[in-house]
Amino acid sequence: MTTTGSSPDLVPASSAGSGQERGASSLLHITEEQTAALVNEELALEAARAAFAATVDGTVFPSLAVHGSDPRNRFTLKPSASATHAGVKIGTYWPGNPQHGLPRHHSTLLLFDQTIGRIAAVLEVGTANAYRTAAADALAVDLLARPEAATLAVFGTGHQAAYEVRAVSRIRAIGEILVVGRTAERARQMVAVLAADGHDARAVGAEEACARADVIVTVTTAGTDTPPLFQADWVRPGTHISCMGADAPGKRELAPELFGRATVFCDLPEQARRMGESQHAPADTILTPLGEVLLGHAAGRRDASDVTIFDSSGIGLQDLYLGLALLERMDVSL
Repeated sequence: MTTTGSSPDLVPASSAGSGQERGASSLLHITEEQTAALVNEELALEAARAAFAATVDGTVFPSLAVHGSDPRNRFTLKPSASATHAGVKIGTYWPGNPQHGLPRHHSTLLLFDQTIGRIAAVLEVGTANAYRTAAADALAVDLLARPEAATLAVFGTGHQAAYEVRAVSRIRAIGEILVVGRTAERARQMVAVLAADGHDARAVGAEEACARADVIVTVTTAGTDTPPLFQADWVRPGTHISCMGADAPGKRELAPELFGRATVFCDLPEQARRMGESQHAPADTILTPLGEVLLGHAAGRRDASDVTIFDSSGIGLQDLYLGLALLERMDVSL
């Protein structure tokens, strides 16, 4: 591990000793404050492009979603390996955290020392993870949405929604944002957040949102115990839908009937079938990896009237490449 230049202060978790042996090297700890100060939409999108390109010829490991000692608390393990680096991201969702003054979501990325198989760096990437998730959405919109798409509907008013809007708005000339929330008050609050960012946003019902939208983003915690967010026949021809919420068994945002009239893309077909939105798709649904479209190995949108779906359940390569990009920005190499 080396550091150069005038990077932000780095925090070693233990003393390095004599430094004669690789096994005695310090464990690098990069804090949430450091990564949050460095990440932005451009960095996250470029890392997403690299990660999805790497899915085509490289190995992509599926994720594992489990719960903590309290079943209400959940965490996901996302392992990854490139030709030069390997690691695992642990994403946590602790719904009781607001009572401690903490966000419900957090993420920690562990990167291995490839020589000795021990952890070389720990990166706290809670904020960076929000950019990373939104970057996958933006990449899908770039590859699949109609070029003239200008109206964005976002279903969801939680932690991730504003990140999705900002990322998509950098890819298409979005003129209007339609917000659909679980309650009118939460929708109004999200509209205020987006308006403060300079967006033209307003709260609407689900049917109106689908009738007007060129791009729909779903970013909720909805599951099979509640009805789908909208009916399949509300979606107009030519719409692109990015499903960002389903990342564990039992989660569901879309009406299953929608798969019958859409072309479906995903990050990893095996994983999408197990824990993404596509776990509810008919067995004969064709799932095309987004990386194949990115590299020109598969077609994306074929016609202006196509309905396209991107099923994003999240893969570890996204976390690995973003983590490495953050280290590079800090002039750190492992």
